[in-house]
Amino acid sequence: MLEKPLTFLSLSISLLTIAATPQWAQKLQQRPFGKAPDGQAVSLYTLRNASGMEVTITNYGGTITSVKVPDKNKNFGDVVLGFDNVDGYAAKENTSYFGATIGRYGNRLAHGKFTLNGHTYQVPTNDGPNSLHGGTIGFNRRIWQAKDVSTANAPALELHYLSPDGEQGFPGNLNVTIRYTLGKGNDLRIDYSATTDKDTVLNLTNHSYFNLAGPGSGTVLNHSLMLAADQFTPVDATLIPTGKLQSVAGTPFDFRKLTRIGERIDQNNEQLKLGKGYDHNFVLNTGGSLSKAAARVEEPTTGRVLEVFTDQPGIQFYTGNFLNGQTKGIGGAYQFRSALCLETQHFPDSPNHPNFPSTELKPGQQFHSTTIYRFSTK
Repeated sequence: MLEKPLTFLSLSISLLTIAATPQWAQKLQQRPFGKAPDGQAVSLYTLRNASGMEVTITNYGGTITSVKVPDKNKNFGDVVLGFDNVDGYAAKENTSYFGATIGRYGNRLAHGKFTLNGHTYQVPTNDGPNSLHGGTIGFNRRIWQAKDVSTANAPALELHYLSPDGEQGFPGNLNVTIRYTLGKGNDLRIDYSATTDKDTVLNLTNHSYFNLAGPGSGTVLNHSLMLAADQFTPVDATLIPTGKLQSVAGTPFDFRKLTRIGERIDQNNEQLKLGKGYDHNFVLNTGGSLSKAAARVEEPTTGRVLEVFTDQPGIQFYTGNFLNGQTKGIGGAYQFRSALCLETQHFPDSPNHPNFPSTELKPGQQFHSTTIYRFSTK
């Protein structure tokens, strides 16, 4: 007589346990996202926290495809540009690196060349005379191995890629692991790790395009920005750093206090003309501390706020100057200056500038870097 009641009781307790377990503490959601050009199946992974913030990431290019956060009225909306399937990311026409993991070397290398231990290496050039974001087939077009590493406290996704010796001209078999963790405080933490079996150079970042009012809502010129940087690295006509560190004081590059992005973007300034707006590396004065905000962005209509924390020495501030309305994604066509990027990084072309922080990685060393995107409302 007791057997059935006990079985029913056990089942009830199990169901109550499942119901009481927060959705964000359970397994990541995974669904098909299409097929890569080579026919491999691609997946989309969803991370969701207790407050409802949701981040989706595909293992094609280690790409953040969506970030949904609340506004001041607690209405959730996407704040990054992207596509609703893998085809948009894999298209040859997609040269904007929407949301992608960038490597081996983020940003530009002059003439696609660098010298290491007396040997000159050549990386394919894909940005005029220079190499941009790792060459013609960078990490943004590779399929990463995905693993659910969620804990009881936070959902987390781990992606791994082995970049073989000689890929895109870079030396060494490079093992790269990236972990995305969505915290309770609406912070997305990205941890990068890498090891190599030969001396090499490395500069990893994420290339998400943010519009805190939502994709398709117009330009980001009314967003306000703070950058914790007293200096930036001026560039030449091909957007390669000259090697100098220039003070931001008295220039349109002074964002040490919250400033509307559109306030000075069209000033008669040589550097702004070269970048068609802001497309420059800023030298952070945070000393690599993850407790000090490297950047803060505020959007007035939604009240959304984005803070960026990083242990990297630089951050590339880019105002979507090469978006031209030809690319259609979530929210419609992506127009000129309709998003901004804050790419945490070592400096562009560092291997060719001994005075810049080194990007060399040697066997026996482990590269590790952390970037945190924290969302709130004002």
